[in-house]
Amino acid sequence: MAQQIPARTLPTDWARGAVFMEIYVRGFQDSNGDGIGDFRGLISRLDYLQDLGIQGLWLMPVNQSKDRDHGYGVVNYRDVEADYGSRADFQALLEAAHARGMGIIMDYVINHSSDANPLFADAKANRNGKRDWYIWAERDPYWVNWARQPSWHRTQVGRGDYYYGVFWVDMPDFNLRNPQVLAFHHDNLRYWMNQGVDGFRIDAVGQLIENGPQAYESQPENKPILKDLQTLVHSYPGNFMVCEEPTDPVGAAGRDACGSSFAFGFNRQVRASVKHGKVTKHLSEILQQYPLADMGLVLGSHDSYAGERLMVDLAGDEAAYRLAAATQLTLPGQPFIYYGEEIGMGTSRGNAGDWGLRAPMSWQADGGFSTVTPFRAPADNQADYNAADQQAEPDSLWHHYQQLIALRKAHPALRLGDLQLLAEGPVLAYLRQSGDERVLVVLNYSRQAQALSLPLKSEAPQRLLGQGTLNAGQTLQLRLPAQGLAIYRL
Repeated sequence: MAQQIPARTLPTDWARGAVFMEIYVRGFQDSNGDGIGDFRGLISRLDYLQDLGIQGLWLMPVNQSKDRDHGYGVVNYRDVEADYGSRADFQALLEAAHARGMGIIMDYVINHSSDANPLFADAKANRNGKRDWYIWAERDPYWVNWARQPSWHRTQVGRGDYYYGVFWVDMPDFNLRNPQVLAFHHDNLRYWMNQGVDGFRIDAVGQLIENGPQAYESQPENKPILKDLQTLVHSYPGNFMVCEEPTDPVGAAGRDACGSSFAFGFNRQVRASVKHGKVTKHLSEILQQYPLADMGLVLGSHDSYAGERLMVDLAGDEAAYRLAAATQLTLPGQPFIYYGEEIGMGTSRGNAGDWGLRAPMSWQADGGFSTVTPFRAPADNQADYNAADQQAEPDSLWHHYQQLIALRKAHPALRLGDLQLLAEGPVLAYLRQSGDERVLVVLNYSRQAQALSLPLKSEAPQRLLGQGTLNAGQTLQLRLPAQGLAIYRL
């Protein structure tokens, strides 16, 4: 059957250099008073996202799942989570986002399913059915994962069947050496793209193929699988794909794999740099060695391994927070802001780990997420850091994000330009250039004022954002206040 490619309402280059927001639908906005965020709630907040300048949404898993919260154990790849609304509601979300110039990418879980997925139920019960869609052993091979937890799980006491599930007993891994399994996933991707979805964030791509107890991450056989996914997604003009591969993010960003991946390591090194007052050695290496233009830039996410909420990790240091945001939003690649990051949202009161990172969105000092008690406790700093107060205060974090995103959208050099590093120490300085446009970014991570001389000539530099003084001539002489930043068009 011929591929049915839906008519696009977005330009085919919409994702290149675009600013995304990662959305936890359950935690964003409740529309029907059940204490759970949903598609209609998200639709009602799209104008907020548009005002901020967001160009793309990454939706954490919205497929029907076993736990209806975490979402990464999928029960039905062709349906949406009932708590979030109907298929019609999801379609309305796609249309409403596209009408505002925003693309939507879905989280897609290829490595494993839920143990409640009918495919696994068939594999477990019927050796002549979908048995080889998953990975089995007659005896326990006694592998453990990175958390020293068992990777093989017995189907029931007294039976010799063990299945492989590297993350958790409830999430058995697919056998991705089986062409039928790969075809199943390809068909699912086509299905959603034919509904108008603009691409995918592919989950856990480092775990696809296993070659032994010490060789279950980032195996070479993963790359052709990912290359085929990339080819399929890009066969729909303008569709975008980004992969989660913490162990080998550069390899995953290669054209022979995902083509785009998250720049893991960047998040921790930016945090370390703004906390310690100078560019870390590892951040310098990332800026020089990572193909950033093909990577997603995050400061945090829904996973605790990516770091605590930024406001918590930086101990309330707003100046350091602003520097981290400016670093993320002025470099090549696709910045991904985790919902609430733009207002300094904290941790869900009384919760830790991943659950602490997934509080209901702090819309107002007294809530605003739902008319009833929400599914999880609000952020512990909701009274002081919430969207309503932040939007009302001209010098807030929210407006800082809005200004940086607006600059990125207005200046091709910031969105698409090449990167030239000029200084790395207490001050990080770099030039972004696209065509004839040059934009200089200077970030003083230090808690002391800094002077800097740069071998750049510009007769009439135009300050786009920030503080400090600049004297032009054969060289540029800058002076920035402690933890200050400046962006100039040269």
